Amino acid sequence: MRTAAPAASLPIAAAFFLSGFAALVYQLAWQRLLFVMVGVDIESVTIIVSTFMLGLGLGAVLGGWLADRWPTRILLAFCIFEAAIALYGLASVDLLQTCAALFAGLSRAAAATLSFGLLILPTICMGATLPMLVAHAWQRSGNVGVSTGALYFVNTLGAACGAFAIGFLLLYWMDLRQAVWLAAGLNGTASLVVAGALRRRVA
Repeated sequence: MRTAAPAASLPIAAAFFLSGFAALVYQLAWQRLLFVMVGVDIESVTIIVSTFMLGLGLGAVLGGWLADRWPTRILLAFCIFEAAIALYGLASVDLLQTCAALFAGLSRAAAATLSFGLLILPTICMGATLPMLVAHAWQRSGNVGVSTGALYFVNTLGAACGAFAIGFLLLYWMDLRQAVWLAAGLNGTASLVVAGALRRRVA
């Protein structure tokens, strides 16, 4: 019989809070960077938000598949995905600014397709992290409802704080590049925190 345990340890919860915070900083910063290419109106916002939602959904499917296939390595996979998001974040400002400058004036359909191509991989990585950690927490607690609820709450709280920070605080103190690099640093920190927890668990 599975012994009840906390759905998520403090390091895991802290890492997922940071991941959620970073995700909303990325969304709003990347949206501003891509406005040069897709324009500033409700349709362009819809294109970018839809790409984020699609990527998160596809990532959730991928994360669930990975959790089923490699249940004992799921924390390692989380670390890899968070590190990948951080690396993309560090390069994203130059990448998006270059593409926006080169392809400004594209038709709406072409701009939407390019935006999709630029954002789909990092958003898939973001979406994969929740089912990974839910699977890990379920292994500890034996209660998938508690595991999902606890982690979703922590991640959503992080996202709300990230949205507030980028909208009302960060851009008063730094430019978009610095804000995105901050988000990348948070992803890197999340990866290192979980790697440390994994190392202690193995030791």
